Amino acid sequence: MIFPIYIIGSNVLRQKAVEIDKNYPNLKEFIDNMYETMYSSEGVGLAAPQVGKAIRLFVIDAEPMAEDEPSLKDFKRTFINPIITKKSNETVASNEGCLSIPDVREDVMRHTELAIEYFDENFEKKTEQLSGMAAVIIQHEYDHLDGILFTDKIAPLRKKLIQRKLLNIAKGKFIHRYKFVLGEKYK
Repeated sequence: MIFPIYIIGSNVLRQKAVEIDKNYPNLKEFIDNMYETMYSSEGVGLAAPQVGKAIRLFVIDAEPMAEDEPSLKDFKRTFINPIITKKSNETVASNEGCLSIPDVREDVMRHTELAIEYFDENFEKKTEQLSGMAAVIIQHEYDHLDGILFTDKIAPLRKKLIQRKLLNIAKGKFIHRYKFVLGEKYK
């Protein structure tokens, strides 16, 4: 099942997500539906708050970016209750977009490396050290779990320049490429 994407202005995008356990209702089906939603929306990552669930879970499949960054060829993961345990001091500007903020791309400073602990879809504990675009994608999705959008991290002047566009998106004034939830209204 393809979920609608919650758009900027939706309360769930600003909530701090809660941890879940392996008995979360219909977890496997929910994860499968998140991947299906992400693929149908042409995203490479999707966090549970973006589909209306304030739980600490996100999925990533960066295969579409592998042509530009070969290390992403098999980078498909489900992250449940993730904790970033370490970040490098070095940062890089990453041009980012978000399914919850369609038609906006901005440069965001992200750490170039990180260490993360999480549970996979089978609730097996994992620890990974990641760098490059994999680390950038994880930081973007991880922020969603704390109610942070990438536009919160851009330079104040840039944010002021795109403020009208963000308000229009929150009102549903954007090119519709997938089903979405506006505020709490379904479109």
